[in-house]
Amino acid sequence: MAAQHTLANAGSDVDLPVVRRIGVADLRAALVAGYADFAARPTHIVFLGLIYPLIGLVLTRLVFGYDILPLLFPLAAGFVLIGPLAALGLYELSRRREAGLDVRLRHAFDVLRSPSIGAIAALAGLLLVIFFVWIAAADAIYVAAFGHAPAASMSGFLSQVFQTSEGVMLIILGNGIGFLFALLVLVLTVVSFPLLLDRQVSPAVAILTSVRAVVANPGPMALWGLIVAGLLVLGSIPLFLGLAIVVPVLGHATWHLYRRVVEPVAH
Repeated sequence: MAAQHTLANAGSDVDLPVVRRIGVADLRAALVAGYADFAARPTHIVFLGLIYPLIGLVLTRLVFGYDILPLLFPLAAGFVLIGPLAALGLYELSRRREAGLDVRLRHAFDVLRSPSIGAIAALAGLLLVIFFVWIAAADAIYVAAFGHAPAASMSGFLSQVFQTSEGVMLIILGNGIGFLFALLVLVLTVVSFPLLLDRQVSPAVAILTSVRAVVANPGPMALWGLIVAGLLVLGSIPLFLGLAIVVPVLGHATWHLYRRVVEPVAH
């Protein structure tokens, strides 16, 4: 309780936001509402969503160009870790549409003028640190399995990974540790970025509220994490292009999930 009190006082609000309990029906409703936001402005939102797959394609090219092929999968999987940051503009568009305000592409960048931009930047910095720690961990796992010798080719790399005992260890250990990183990000950010857009609170209060939301709803939040991961995997086939639809829908749905989990301020 003392820790909660300290974190709460770190923000501009005296009281912590009230967290509700939700069920599977709330997840379904959030996804439906997210798709409705996407359908309302498909041209603008698809354009926003293309930023995500384009970054993926650029990173893919960098991987092949600089002979760091073993990090191709960790880099792609790492997008799950920075997804909440990439979706900031989508949260803002959903917030404006919900409030009956004008929704145009340029309004996605209103995030930069948010009163909470300092807190948003701090939380974004934390996500980037987690992302780079994940990449370093993935590299260390590869080196432990195969040493420092670079992969000679794509076919050689795939044979190394899928046809050797070291490769099996790499898959099991890499996916296990990657899951822990993804779980950490889910717990820290499932409602924290939308909360910062909606209210002026500190990063500590936003993170604590997100943690409380997961603790209060472990089953639904675990299912939400699986839905997000599954849709991102599907959207990555082929060449990340499906993310132009998946990312906007998930971004908007996350805003609506926040609305169902965190009780609005009474006016």
